[in-house]
Amino acid sequence: MSSVARDPYVAKDPRRWLALTVIAVAQLIVVLDASIVNIALPSAQHALHISDANRQWVVTAYALAFGGLLLIGGRIADFIGRKRAFVIGLVGFGIASAIGGIAQNQGELFAARALQGTFAALMAPAALSLITVTFTEPRERAKAFGVYGGISGGGAALGLILGGVLTEYASWRWTLLVNTPIAIATAIAGFLVVHESRAEGKPRYDIPGVVTSTLGLLALVYGFTKANESGWSATSTIVLLAAAVVLLLAFVVIESRTAEPLLPPRVFTERNRAGAFLVSLLIGLSLFGMFLFLVYYMQGTLQYSALKSGLAFLPFSAGIVVAAGLASNLLPRIGPRPLMAGGTAAAAIGMVLFTQLKVDSGFASHVLPAEIVMSLGMGFAFVALSSTALIGVDHRDAGVASALVNTTQQVGGSLGTALLNTIAATATTHYIADHGAKAAPAGLVHGYTVAFTWGLGALVLATVLALVLVTAHRSPTADASGETELEHAAELGSLV
Repeated sequence: MSSVARDPYVAKDPRRWLALTVIAVAQLIVVLDASIVNIALPSAQHALHISDANRQWVVTAYALAFGGLLLIGGRIADFIGRKRAFVIGLVGFGIASAIGGIAQNQGELFAARALQGTFAALMAPAALSLITVTFTEPRERAKAFGVYGGISGGGAALGLILGGVLTEYASWRWTLLVNTPIAIATAIAGFLVVHESRAEGKPRYDIPGVVTSTLGLLALVYGFTKANESGWSATSTIVLLAAAVVLLLAFVVIESRTAEPLLPPRVFTERNRAGAFLVSLLIGLSLFGMFLFLVYYMQGTLQYSALKSGLAFLPFSAGIVVAAGLASNLLPRIGPRPLMAGGTAAAAIGMVLFTQLKVDSGFASHVLPAEIVMSLGMGFAFVALSSTALIGVDHRDAGVASALVNTTQQVGGSLGTALLNTIAATATTHYIADHGAKAAPAGLVHGYTVAFTWGLGALVLATVLALVLVTAHRSPTADASGETELEHAAELGSLV
């Protein structure tokens, strides 16, 4: 008897491949949204008169909501029904995108981005869970996650091109509005073809943990923004940063005492996993900041159009895809440590090249080599992170450990974007004050390179942590872990 014949769920759900198509389109929307908006950011900033201090909120509002609520989003989906959560997430994402597309001021745009992140945090884990319960036969599940991950990875490149086309030939607003009809149509299709499933038992949610962690991270990001506007010694900055520390410490205490913690402390007790999460946080910090300043360098300094800057990022996406494919074959033989440490070290070398940018630097001579080196390193590191997050994890914590790779990178990205934006703006201000207003173009590039230098420091620290904390020689080989790694690889496609 074949494995398909033994699988009772396959017999009851002949539309599973159609369901996979719907789920993959939903993930494509989430991936597209990040890269599309990055390319459109300079145009949106100009149209809505957003200050340099506040422009980072277009990125951080989404990343902070998505990363901060991802864990609770997965738990909600398990208990209210994964199909229901998936459809609600899609509809909400579409509505939030429409609000952002018609925003008349920066507050409306920031709120819409946060709302997008909130609904994405409900939709993304529901989508992964639906694949897991829809494809129970191992070979079919592997194919399903392969399709899902491939579309996720390719979506980033598609978003860069589509974002450039829409911004240049229509308006930056269409980079958000385009999500709405696709999301609504996908929600209707999901309602019709996706099979419902939910976890058994009484639902329990760690609401105090969600509130303290989200408000703590928000206060931290806002504190960095106020430091840009008013200075690090300003009362408002100090109050916000102090509140962030208090709230995040309260979150740690709550998680250690509650019966159903949002983030079980035991997940961090294994050194390999702890190392993977710390490295992921630092990669997010450097990667998100790099994208922000490189977009402004291309469109502001090199005078690239939105479309040309989108195309200029394609080598970065291609490098990650190529390296990830190589790393998947190397991982079973050499283990995660060489890939993670080597990958972050290569990314650091790429960042060194970015720190050398000048006003008159050329794309082929300076930007392209840095993109290639950094992207190859990131591709190797991403695959190693997905595997290491599972080492020694209990079955009950597998979902949390998987989501944490994505969560830490999104949170690191939101914090890093806010902090590096403040550092860059401060460096630019001081440069212009020292050299005069005519030095403004050079001052802007100086600010970018100072931010790149801090991003370099994060990658160097990530390399050291990978060498010190990651001691595993190979990835887990148990059946459950092996299947879960496929899920993690697919999830990491959303980070590319």
